[in-house]
Amino acid sequence: MSFALFFLLFLSLLPDSVLSDPRATEAALVCTPNNTASMDQRRPFITNFLATLDALSPLIARQKYAAVINGTGNTTVYTFGECMKDLSQDDCNLCFAQCKTQILRCLPFQRAVRGGRLFYDGCYLRYDSYNFFNESLSRQDRTVCSTGDFSGNRTMFRANVLKLVRNLSVEAPNNDGYFVGSMTRGNTSVYGLAQCWEFVTGAACEKCLASSVQNVSSCAPKEEGRILNAGCYLRYSTKKFYDNSTSASGQGNGGNRPLAVILAATSAGLALLFTIAAVIFFLRKRVLRKRREKKQLGALLDTVNKSKLNISYEVLEKATNYFHASNKLGQGGSGSVYKGVLTDGKVVAVKRLFFNTRQWVDHFFNEVNLISGIRHKNLVELLGCSITGPESLLVYEYVPNQSLHDNLFGALKNVRQLSWESRYKIILGIAEGLTYLHEESNLRIIHRDIKLSNIMLDDDLTPKIADFGLARLFPEDKTHISTAIAGTLGYMAPEYIVRGKLSEKADVYSFGILVIEVVCGRRNNSFNQNSNSILQMVWSHYGTGTLSEVVDPSLGGNFEAEEASRLLQIGLLSVQASAELRPSMSAVVNLLTENHEIPQPTQPPFLNSGSTEIVRSIPSNEGYSSKHESNTQSSGNNMTESWVEPR
Repeated sequence: MSFALFFLLFLSLLPDSVLSDPRATEAALVCTPNNTASMDQRRPFITNFLATLDALSPLIARQKYAAVINGTGNTTVYTFGECMKDLSQDDCNLCFAQCKTQILRCLPFQRAVRGGRLFYDGCYLRYDSYNFFNESLSRQDRTVCSTGDFSGNRTMFRANVLKLVRNLSVEAPNNDGYFVGSMTRGNTSVYGLAQCWEFVTGAACEKCLASSVQNVSSCAPKEEGRILNAGCYLRYSTKKFYDNSTSASGQGNGGNRPLAVILAATSAGLALLFTIAAVIFFLRKRVLRKRREKKQLGALLDTVNKSKLNISYEVLEKATNYFHASNKLGQGGSGSVYKGVLTDGKVVAVKRLFFNTRQWVDHFFNEVNLISGIRHKNLVELLGCSITGPESLLVYEYVPNQSLHDNLFGALKNVRQLSWESRYKIILGIAEGLTYLHEESNLRIIHRDIKLSNIMLDDDLTPKIADFGLARLFPEDKTHISTAIAGTLGYMAPEYIVRGKLSEKADVYSFGILVIEVVCGRRNNSFNQNSNSILQMVWSHYGTGTLSEVVDPSLGGNFEAEEASRLLQIGLLSVQASAELRPSMSAVVNLLTENHEIPQPTQPPFLNSGSTEIVRSIPSNEGYSSKHESNTQSSGNNMTESWVEPR
């Protein structure tokens, strides 16, 4: 890495001009970032880019312009270079050799760069990931003005500048896209050059230069101004900077021809060294990454092989019709899920884990190591996995009626109306599934992400808890564990948000939110900042004994009022601010199946789901502050450990 950066620094310190006058003075360097590019794309992209630079030089030496395309797909590189038409061929070669070394400052290392363009006063070089050859204007266009003002009659100077550039913009499109000239009035002279790039002709050239005329007025009365557009270049100056008696043999510059050859040879050598440095850097990085991944995946491979869960990638690829869009069931924070049919006719759901997140190994490990050994009617069963192919795949039983969220608030809302009996059955099934995880399985597991979209519904609307990517194994001898937070805003318990204090009572809190959402037919974030939260609304109705009034109106009154009130009380009992006061999930199951008296709940914390602010302080005996720590206020992308998923 340091070797490559050394050459980058060395190249950037090369002189901007030489004894000959190829006008190798840098006007602007513009690097276009593209932070979505993966390292796998950047490596071939850089290789293709360097190849286009090599291919440009002989073409420039022959015709003063060149366009080269190299690569395929999203690693294709388009590169273009051109000299000003007044330059001799020797000066053109010299300018372009300098340009090639400096454009490398736009080559990506630690960050992704989609393209770069370098404007010299004598030549131009650009590369990008799309075909820009006939592009006339772009967002990256620049207007560059000198610092010094004209010392004479500024009004006359400004008038001369504007008249000159207008003349240039009219004449250049009719003169092979190039024109030079001067304007002298009132003892004030100004010189100018306008040139459209080779593939920008006709109306496109006129459009580009017309835009240049509009923008150049912002420079006058500065002594010099340059308009650097995607399709053209325009410059004015108080000094004559162009050569309108160009000779192909380089007359007037012949004495400096050896210098041009030396610099061109030096530039080519440095470019070669830079290429070698880049290759070494990426190979070393790849080796280190592979070594790290091998260490991480070693334990997973052992687990997969011992559990006999392994299914070949090719089988799963064919089962999903090569992950065709028509088979896509949905997408979550950790990956996309596809419907597949195995060779024996069994229908399955296949999850492709996202590799662009650091937690994919943890997610895969959790699913395989924690969940593969447990079976329960209210848990989605893991059937297999693939870890040896180009991406990690998890194979689950296929659950046809999609998620609880889809049925209550999504695409299936108008297709299937969940009856009161179905809702009660779903809530009870979720409670039984959590009871199994917390108390009945061989492992004590906390799910950490109980929410509507992670509850799948089978043919008969039996609920199945899914997505164990954030699950944590809970030691038998611990009352809680401390960990960086992970989960979904609106469902996370206050003690977990504020202090990272995790216990099974965090799942109980999430369950309580889910119960209230299912009964009320209203999402926990379906209110604005000036409205009361769903918890506050239900708590208010609890205080007035009118809980049945908040039941989902789409049920049309087809529910048992007393049963609905009991469910909402259980929900309030589960979301109490103090974790110690929340019931266990086995106690919740008893309350749902037996006619036991429900304890009186204490007031819940009112959480604004648009942020993580706790509106009402958590009880002092819990020792929590009344504000969410800053690192959990993000509404950004999914992260594991120290992340929250926005709803």
